[in-house]
Amino acid sequence: MPNLIANLATNIPVPGAYHRVIKKAIRLGAALVLTLLSLAMPALAVEKQMVIKFSHVAAMGTPKSKAIEHFKQLAERNTAGKVRVDVYPNSTLYKDKDELEALQMGAVQMLAPTLSKFGPLGIREFEVFDLPFLFDDRTALRRVVDGPVGQRLFGILETKGIRGLAYWDMGFKMMSANRPIRVPADMRGLKVRIQGSKVIDEQMRTLGANPQVMSFSEMTQALQSGVVDGAENPPLNFYSQKVYEVQKHLAVTEHGYMGFAVIVNKRFWDGLSPEIRSGLEAALAEATRMNNTLTERESAEAMQAIAKTGKTTIYKPTPQEMAQWRQALLPVHKKMEERIGKDLLASVYKGLGKAPDQR
Repeated sequence: MPNLIANLATNIPVPGAYHRVIKKAIRLGAALVLTLLSLAMPALAVEKQMVIKFSHVAAMGTPKSKAIEHFKQLAERNTAGKVRVDVYPNSTLYKDKDELEALQMGAVQMLAPTLSKFGPLGIREFEVFDLPFLFDDRTALRRVVDGPVGQRLFGILETKGIRGLAYWDMGFKMMSANRPIRVPADMRGLKVRIQGSKVIDEQMRTLGANPQVMSFSEMTQALQSGVVDGAENPPLNFYSQKVYEVQKHLAVTEHGYMGFAVIVNKRFWDGLSPEIRSGLEAALAEATRMNNTLTERESAEAMQAIAKTGKTTIYKPTPQEMAQWRQALLPVHKKMEERIGKDLLASVYKGLGKAPDQR
């Protein structure tokens, strides 16, 4: 640029008497232009692309994984490329026992852990979702998570440097083992893989089983090798992790709910511009609808696919047997109310339109 302007000054045809004066003025002008350009360059430079690392433990092809990929596409489009979302599925970046710590440290920006993961973090209130037979169906669940209780729980997360953004469904859980399971007594003596939730631990002990806390990514191998005898899973996990290859029997008890919370590092989120944040929120709202719709549809499809393999015998307990399951697990609510919080439990029951003795 300086040479270009200097050459321009040298080649301008002007009377000799004024040539030196004009050349000097042009050079001074050139210096001023260059100074102004140097000051403006940071503003003119291409804005650095922001990267969001989104880690999760779900297998590719599951509703959760599809919804996260959909969020990635929408987020990048809504922010005109100012944000790039790098997705790490199937525990490729962090296992489920490490991911929350990674989020708090800022090593990743977004996660979608199961709701049971927050108990070991010291936020016991989230274990309310692990109570057996709390929700009759997804409609009842949404009344709770989309209402004051859901927001109250997200508020508690902020004390740990985490911002809650959305609740995603996974489905209702079933019991599996290599021996038939029809009634609660059939669970006695089984070593059962569970998530790190005190409520689920108490649930299994109430049934006479021996709970074993284990990472999701290690579950199928542990079942295959006999380290554990059984597990509880919603249909999508049972199918995507090929649990049907290592478990001969599956009881459709639907005794508990499994869901996810889409969360973000609070400091990172608070540091975003309103424009960027708005674009990400819109992307997440659509991804949430996608996950919940796909989960309901594909859960039914997964059950059909499991049946077609012929490797697992699926048993649906009779109404009388289901009454036994409910009765057997009812004490867990009372035992865990101090841990979860009586006030919170009362709010959940109220949101469900139930009295405590109707649970």
